[in-house]
Amino acid sequence: MGAVHRLAGYLPIPGWLRQYNRQQLGRDLLAAVIVTIMLIPQSLAYALLAGLPAEVGLYASIAPLVAYALFGSSRSLSVGPVAITSLMTAVALSQVAVQGTGEYLLAASVLALLCGLFLALMGFLRLGFFANFLSHPVISGFITASGLLIALSQLKHILGIDAGGENLLQLGTSLLRNLPGMNTHTLAIGILVVLFLFWSRGGATILLTRLSLSPHSAALLAKAAPVVGVLVTVLLSLVLGLEERGVALVGAIPRGLPELQIPGLSWELVRALMLPAVMISVIGYVESVSVGKTLAAKRRQKIDVNRELVGLGAANVASGFSGAFPVTGGFSRSVVNFDAGAETQMASVFTAIGIALASMFLTPYLYYLPKATLAATIIVAVLSLVDFSILKKTWNFSRRDFAAALVTIVVTLFAGVEAGVACGVAASITLFLYRTSRPHIAEVGLVEGTEHFRNVKRHKVLTVPQILTIRVDESLLFSNAGYLEDRIYADLAGNAQVRHVILMCSAVNEVDWSALEVLESVNERLQELGIRLHLSEVKGPVMDALQRTGFLGLLSGKVFLSQYQAFSETRASLPAASS
Repeated sequence: MGAVHRLAGYLPIPGWLRQYNRQQLGRDLLAAVIVTIMLIPQSLAYALLAGLPAEVGLYASIAPLVAYALFGSSRSLSVGPVAITSLMTAVALSQVAVQGTGEYLLAASVLALLCGLFLALMGFLRLGFFANFLSHPVISGFITASGLLIALSQLKHILGIDAGGENLLQLGTSLLRNLPGMNTHTLAIGILVVLFLFWSRGGATILLTRLSLSPHSAALLAKAAPVVGVLVTVLLSLVLGLEERGVALVGAIPRGLPELQIPGLSWELVRALMLPAVMISVIGYVESVSVGKTLAAKRRQKIDVNRELVGLGAANVASGFSGAFPVTGGFSRSVVNFDAGAETQMASVFTAIGIALASMFLTPYLYYLPKATLAATIIVAVLSLVDFSILKKTWNFSRRDFAAALVTIVVTLFAGVEAGVACGVAASITLFLYRTSRPHIAEVGLVEGTEHFRNVKRHKVLTVPQILTIRVDESLLFSNAGYLEDRIYADLAGNAQVRHVILMCSAVNEVDWSALEVLESVNERLQELGIRLHLSEVKGPVMDALQRTGFLGLLSGKVFLSQYQAFSETRASLPAASS
């Protein structure tokens, strides 16, 4: 019974359904229509990117949307297939099955199910904070490199040739080797759609505005440009007989809804897909939460990161049960959903109904859709993710962040997305550990005429040779306690007059056991040298922790409420000639 109540706590629907009204219904319906129009070509394209049949992309945009609507905390986020997770899915599946086989389809469903179970478990254990260990420079670097790989991987459909590979060298070599077999008709279709989609991002809005539409309405309608590309190229394919001219088409797409069933599991398959599932889950979650937080902030709402884990987990479980592949919150369609006025997750439910209707009635008309059109849709979408400016920004701000971003980009491009994710996680954790192990430590002095203490290297301050005041700008933990100890002894080695050491703790939020033992050792050694150790500005929780130990009873000096009090009292205790 307790588990049932706990599960009910992850259902946000009662919070907004009680106040649901006709006005919200109208806005959700409008947003659903616009997102559905946008999502149909996206779903088909991302299925193509994942190496799956086109209809699987539609399946991934039905049940997962409903599942997220039940459990997700964001009112505007729209889930479904996205570019990066689709590419990661293709890489993962290629290791366990041959594309185009039943085993490949089964592996996709199992992968989605594993992603869902992993995300939901993290949510129930309230481990959403783990996403914070991926730094923004690393995420930006990975997304930039992945966007380039995705665009490059789709050139084969634009050129009408066979090519493959998981990294820049493999893809580039394969494309160049097969370039002589290029189909000019396919190339013409692909280039025209790419140019049209790039133009539509700005030109379509201007054109529609001149037709007396409001800027907001024009911007929303411009998002339907991929649908226009689909319709026009389908007509061209029919009229010009492009299939007979060697242009690859999507072909027959089964009509109907996905069959809900539990995918067959085997230990070998689960073991092979476990690590890729974790990587896809982490990247998908980080991308989804960043979008969700941004949109929620615009309406002064908030999202619960742990509920997001459960919501995304439910969406992926639903995707696995419906024979699809991993999904997450998409940036472009979530923004469109938000801009179209979506008020609640009922917009996603209505979108799922729209995609279901398309699967039942529109799929026969997509037979003549050139694959080059879908590839162009992917290329234009992912190139907006490429942002090399992160290198310039981090170079100017922090060399360590620059190195992390650069290494992630290089590894992803030349070793593949899985290696890129692993490198990104390792770089983020290494960067975090490095920063915490080498905190900023400054010797401080009194700004005369005030009670403030500042870094002696940055300000003109009053110091006394017999008093060493050190401020550590970090919690004292096992990773950095030794660094602080070394700094104290180094400062003492350069000044034999020191009789008091004051550790200014204004930035110390925590002291763990390892750091406490280091403080005890420092206190003991200083006492042997005739030097007293004092603490100042100790925060309440830290003081509570110190009082539960015997450290304060062993402390050779005192604990002062303020740094000014510590400096004044220790200075007054010095012999007149010394001070």
